[in-house]
Amino acid sequence: MATVAGSVLLPGDAGYDDERAVWNLNHELLPAVIVVPESAADVQAAVTFAARQSRPVMVKTTGHQVVGQARDAVVIATRRMNEVAIDAMGRTARVGAGAIWSEVVKEAAKAGLAPLNGANPTVGVAGYTLGGGLSPTLGRSQGYAADHVRALDVVTADSQLRHIDAESEPDLFWALRGCKGNFGVVTALKFDLFPVARLYGGGLFFPGEQMAVVLRAWAAWHPGTPENMVTSFAVMRMPAVPEVPAPLRGKFLVAVRIAYNGKTADGERMIRPLRRVAPVALDTVADMPYANVASIHNEPTDPVPYYERGIMLREFPAQAQDKLIELVGPEANTELVLAELRALGGAWDREPAVPNAVATRGLPYSLLGVSVGPLTQEQQLKRSVAELLDGMRPWQGDRRNANNLAPDEAGDAAAIYGSERYARLSSIKKTYDPTNMFRLNHNVVPSP
Repeated sequence: MATVAGSVLLPGDAGYDDERAVWNLNHELLPAVIVVPESAADVQAAVTFAARQSRPVMVKTTGHQVVGQARDAVVIATRRMNEVAIDAMGRTARVGAGAIWSEVVKEAAKAGLAPLNGANPTVGVAGYTLGGGLSPTLGRSQGYAADHVRALDVVTADSQLRHIDAESEPDLFWALRGCKGNFGVVTALKFDLFPVARLYGGGLFFPGEQMAVVLRAWAAWHPGTPENMVTSFAVMRMPAVPEVPAPLRGKFLVAVRIAYNGKTADGERMIRPLRRVAPVALDTVADMPYANVASIHNEPTDPVPYYERGIMLREFPAQAQDKLIELVGPEANTELVLAELRALGGAWDREPAVPNAVATRGLPYSLLGVSVGPLTQEQQLKRSVAELLDGMRPWQGDRRNANNLAPDEAGDAAAIYGSERYARLSSIKKTYDPTNMFRLNHNVVPSP
């Protein structure tokens, strides 16, 4: 391999195990080589090496979403490329491939700005954004994170470092924004920030036995709210472990998550009917600095063993509400830790000024199931999630959110994107990755 300023690690080397670790403890990577780059030049060297040895390449930042074990592959672990530069006047951020959302939110907040970040502060910016990026704080008024990408630096399978935007290589720019890591290694992104310093947000937690009344009230309430109100409904069977906050530990709860980008008084008035629908076990909704928005979902920040999978819903009528209550409500025999229904619409449905490959516009709900447990319980974990999603199949949409896919869905990319969009992606793949070097993902196969 050409000179690399970062690290090149083989099995047995000091540091190899640390660099192959992923956030989901039920996944294990066993690559032939790990390259920990410090620059785009290091990434180019790694891709050149992989091409000469006909090895596939996997890109890893945190490993929240991993497909396969990367056997015989080159893993490019980007964590050292975590630079974050904020342009306060231009309201943009330029970040390296290894940056995570907590770093970007913190730096942007210093300038009174906010990104379209995800719920979990430990998630990598690049993978989330390339998968579309459903921001649970600002997305309904601004759209997908991918909609606001200005430019990308990417190393393609020919080892070329390309700076791409809407004017240069528009097909590749279209494909990368929504199709994750199928086309190369993104080494840096430039994207929009928004003038949001504070937010009215948090959660209304109710005893799980109140699920029916709370769900029906929420389903009737949210369609009438403005686009600067983002909300989701969650059913939570929280384990009795120290990592879970004390008020939630070991309890069966339902929660309405709120993120309102507007005046606190307006937000309080808007959610007043929800506060009255049933006795509230815990109310954390309050005005907060945008830097604290991770507290709204309060997701784990340390690695855990879990299985998750999601679908999109094309509608959520009364019959679907009844079915969800049957599947995960008080009488359900389920081992799911979380079932979350996010209400979409608004800017998420509108095509951006520069179109991209995001496939889920026009689908009004995202449903996610999460089960937690060790790999020895793998079949049980998968069965719990399948029971939820299969039960909601009568209302399922015909496309999927690329960031909510399980590893075992990797063989059906056409179903993720839809046939027409997949055909275009496959054609672009043939141009930029004809040997399918970047295939350790939810893979788009090069067209014949």
